[in-house]
Amino acid sequence: MDIGELLDYKPPQGVKRPVENENDDIEKQRKMRRIARDKANKMSRAASPTPSLQTLDQISEEERQEILKFVETEQTEGEVIDEAAIKRIVLNFEKRSLKNREMRIKFPDSPEKFMESELELHEILQEMRVLSTAPDYYPLLVKLHVIPSLLELLAHDNTDVAVATVELLQELTDVDILHESEEGAEALIDSLLEHQVIALLVQNLDRLDETVKEEADGVHNSLSIIENLTELRNDICNEATKQGLLQWLLKRLKVKAPFDPNKLYVSELLSILLQDNEKNRTTLGEMDGIDTLLQQLAFYKRHDPSSAEEHELMENLFNCLCSALMVVSNRDRFLKGEGLQLMNLMLREKKTSRNGSLKVLDYAMSGPHGKDNCNKFVDILGLRTIFPLFMKTPKKNRKKVLSTEEHEEHVTSIIASMLRNCRGSQRQRLVSKFTENDHEKVDRLLELHFKYLEKVEAIDDAMDEENESEDDDANYMKRLEGGLFTLQLVDYIIVEVCAAGPTSIKQRVMQILNLRGASLKTIRHIMREYAGNLGDEGDKEWRDQEQQHILHLVDKF
Repeated sequence: MDIGELLDYKPPQGVKRPVENENDDIEKQRKMRRIARDKANKMSRAASPTPSLQTLDQISEEERQEILKFVETEQTEGEVIDEAAIKRIVLNFEKRSLKNREMRIKFPDSPEKFMESELELHEILQEMRVLSTAPDYYPLLVKLHVIPSLLELLAHDNTDVAVATVELLQELTDVDILHESEEGAEALIDSLLEHQVIALLVQNLDRLDETVKEEADGVHNSLSIIENLTELRNDICNEATKQGLLQWLLKRLKVKAPFDPNKLYVSELLSILLQDNEKNRTTLGEMDGIDTLLQQLAFYKRHDPSSAEEHELMENLFNCLCSALMVVSNRDRFLKGEGLQLMNLMLREKKTSRNGSLKVLDYAMSGPHGKDNCNKFVDILGLRTIFPLFMKTPKKNRKKVLSTEEHEEHVTSIIASMLRNCRGSQRQRLVSKFTENDHEKVDRLLELHFKYLEKVEAIDDAMDEENESEDDDANYMKRLEGGLFTLQLVDYIIVEVCAAGPTSIKQRVMQILNLRGASLKTIRHIMREYAGNLGDEGDKEWRDQEQQHILHLVDKF
């Protein structure tokens, strides 16, 4: 044993038997020492005026130098984008693009020989994203003919290069960036359209495989570019259809795959293309788009959307269908494609889709061109579906898609359209509904009449108080939105069924009006105002006939 070890050696001590209360005393002493130490620390350390300064006090000199160094390098790291920098980046891009093209021509069957040039090209495309930070220099980019060179890469054999190009274009056309420079936006968009950007994007979309994440992102970015362009220039919607976008969107909707974000984006873009655009609505019909939309919506007949995004997709599809039904020829396609039967089933199934189907029926049956759809709806026993919804607005609207007012507006509009358009036995069946169960539907009509009359009177009073000097048209629009439109529809149904049905209907109306201290004058006044403002529905001849018909009903009433 070493002498050092001998000196350090301590024999093992036996376990000491604890004296009673000894442990308690030791614990007490420890606690007192801890309190004393804390007090001493507090006294020795002067409080820093703010907590942040206190933490700064604790930073060592070394750490402080590190932070300063980081801040200095951070400020100078970003490259200043000026004309010279842009020219250098573009020249670099053109060189690498040319080199890659040459290598591919030279060694078409030896990927290992052109792979390096491809990686360099991909790298420069990533670097070029810095150009989107300087929209004021976009006219220079156009002048340097970089746009056609970029668009050529959309057809590159390597989809990674094409997808990187799409990503770059998406950043360059970002709406917020383009709003920063009007001149830059004009120059870029003109150049893109001149070189058929949409057609090239659509061709590229056809070859992308969405099971690969990068390529699915490429599809999303391609759609984003087109959306950016349409947001800045509405006339691009027609151009996009000519260049094959509408056809691709319909084809993509038909793909049998679970819900994904790209399908939602497709439905949004389709909705944009059809908005206030009769040409595109007509083209959609010619491409069997009505059938495609009905097929996509059929799934929601018995299933509710599983997420908020899927719910948005369903709403977009319903909106597209409503837009398309503004064109007369599409109403015929809707009828032949059994759209009425599908909407009727949706109403019966009581799923979320019934809100959208109600709106679609309203569009399909309104005006003089809804005649065939109205008669067919009665034939397929649609009255059994629509009148329970008229009698009671559903409260259990799981996703509050339609407000009570919107629901009542659509239902009364559908019944008013049927009264206007149905003839013969269909009309007879419709009118007889109002005598069923001791005229309960007449009671409901007058309940709605008073509800909406109150709303309109409140708006009239508010407008009188405000004394706004708006023109009559603006005031009339405000009143329509506030409930006058539904009131007009309800009162139109009242005067129609009073004229067409048995006298007991009119007697019931009079009885309720007298009970409520109201008179027929109010209904007559509303109907005369309605006859004078029939809007743009149908041609002039139809409007004149309809006006005469309403005034005749009022006189009879």
